[in-house]
Amino acid sequence: MTKQTRPSTVVRLESRLAKPSKYVLRLYIAGTTPRSSRAVANIKQICEHNLNGRYDLEVVDIYQKPALAKGEQIVAAPTLVKKLPLPLRRFIGDLSDTERVIVGMEIAPGDATS
Repeated sequence: MTKQTRPSTVVRLESRLAKPSKYVLRLYIAGTTPRSSRAVANIKQICEHNLNGRYDLEVVDIYQKPALAKGEQIVAAPTLVKKLPLPLRRFIGDLSDTERVIVGMEIAPGDATS
């Protein structure tokens, strides 16, 4: 009985690893600067076009919540932190290099919407 249930469990686990169900992202910005605004717009566009609503994005202004930035050891803004799926990744800048962000976030080509 164990041998029959084990392969389906392995298949389910592999499918979860291949296509994460939810990306958890936190973008640290510094006020309403043009660079911060570009970073927010760029990550929203990347997520909407490639993750089809399978993401949680929190935008944190380090001037309003400095303790969060200190806890994450943020030394530059804007900084995007991909918390889930693991491994944790950080991207510094306005996220205008879409290809670099997509590759770094390990978004599979099948994740993109048409």
